[in-house]
Amino acid sequence: MPAVKAPRVTVIPAKKDQLPINVLSGEAIKRLRVAAYARVSTNNEEQLTSYEAQVDYYTRYIQSKEEWEFVAVYTDEGISATNTKKREGFNRMVADALAGKIDLIITKSISRFARNTVDTLTTVRKLKEKGIEVFFEKENIHTLDGKGELLITIMSSLAQEESRSISENVTWGQRKRFADGKVSLPYGRFLGYKRGDNGLPEIIEKEAQIVQLIFRLFLYGKAPSAIAAYLTGEGIPTPGGKTIWRSKTVESILTNEKYKGDARLQKKFTVDFLSKKVKVNEGEVPQYYVENSHPAIIPPEVFDLVQYEWKQRKTDGHWTSSAHPFSGKIFCGECGGQYGSKIWDSNTEYRRLIWQCNNKYKGGHCHTPHLTEAEIKAAFLSAFNAILHDRAEIMAAYNEVIEALTDTSDLDAERGELQNEADVVTELIKKAISENAHKAQDQEEYQRKYEGYCARFEKARNRLAEIEDICLERNAKKVKIQMFMERMGQYADLVTVFDEELWYSTVDMVTVFEDKRMAFTFRDGTQVTIKKEAWEAA
Repeated sequence: MPAVKAPRVTVIPAKKDQLPINVLSGEAIKRLRVAAYARVSTNNEEQLTSYEAQVDYYTRYIQSKEEWEFVAVYTDEGISATNTKKREGFNRMVADALAGKIDLIITKSISRFARNTVDTLTTVRKLKEKGIEVFFEKENIHTLDGKGELLITIMSSLAQEESRSISENVTWGQRKRFADGKVSLPYGRFLGYKRGDNGLPEIIEKEAQIVQLIFRLFLYGKAPSAIAAYLTGEGIPTPGGKTIWRSKTVESILTNEKYKGDARLQKKFTVDFLSKKVKVNEGEVPQYYVENSHPAIIPPEVFDLVQYEWKQRKTDGHWTSSAHPFSGKIFCGECGGQYGSKIWDSNTEYRRLIWQCNNKYKGGHCHTPHLTEAEIKAAFLSAFNAILHDRAEIMAAYNEVIEALTDTSDLDAERGELQNEADVVTELIKKAISENAHKAQDQEEYQRKYEGYCARFEKARNRLAEIEDICLERNAKKVKIQMFMERMGQYADLVTVFDEELWYSTVDMVTVFEDKRMAFTFRDGTQVTIKKEAWEAA
């Protein structure tokens, strides 16, 4: 047998891009590409300090390991962890890992990673399939370990219950404050108020004047779009500090009861703590209406008048987006169409603005005449002065009208009875449902009983809505009369010069007839018809 030669070892020098050699096994050691994930769930200063500390800690920790290659510290700042939909840093990290850029992810704890069991397990399993490990420091869990998934399931479920508990406590606290009538506003985007020293809304006078202007322009007949255009043109900033107003912003101001010093609380609610989905409260949870909860910018009666006007205009379509005071105010006595402005002889020295029925040449061939601005203004002065002449008699009659309008004792009594009926029927419905759920019953009989209760409830609720509409209409008429009386009281003598503010605040509509008669309907309901001869002589 030939002699066995001694083994000869030839050393091959390492190249710069080769991996280190494990001296025990002789295998190349692959440096793990390591990333970390850090998150805090609130924006307060203390938590942000913790956030910065986490980033610094993980950066130093990963870079200190020779066998690790630092990738990045992925972060999310000031957001909730109950789901992963809006966590940009987290989602970017997972995408990079699945793209083969990361081998190991380190994070502080399961609760920092996710508080939703489904999200946690789904993400971990997705990473595990690609051989990517997650290490949770606090719980000392390695997801590639055989016990990892069981431990994650248990720990993540506990974290989810903790999140549920916190969410329910926060919700309970909010509803307790609502029930106690404690009002809080989103002051950063709420025009007219700031947080006072006592924690309640306090009026900012300069902003309150803008709110009052919005309500005044609406009562003058302006549509929200026209008000938005006017505010933008005047360079008035929006509640959010922007330069361009939107009609929706104006609408939200005009319909927000907080401007009359009241507050409807819990208009929206969070459906569940995981999705964080918020929806309009349509009766799923209680609402709370707090009267006189804070100082009012708009008198309650004026606010209610605006709500009535809003409803009326939606019904009859009397909106105007024009800046001209006559727009949307003048109507044809023959076809009912609106008068619009037209330019005649636009390219000549005789150029002039006239008003005529918009349907005149649209197939209707109305015979009502066109009018100049001077003619409309003269007719208005004649009509308003006619009222001033009979002011004493009119105001005496108004006092009786206002007294009648303010007496709602009959409606209040009926409203009380209907509310009691609604409450009783609600309890009967609850009882019927509960009994049907706990013991066997004839389902046809149960359905008849249930539908009967529902019919009673609907009848009471519909009548309550009718009463609210009647009260709103009466109050609107009362306020219109009071405002009109106040306006008349400002004039001791006859008016000789057209005043745009006076026009806006007193005229509801003008009807033009074929013989150039103009019938003025004032905001208090008074009608005055001015013949052509009267305003021509004025």
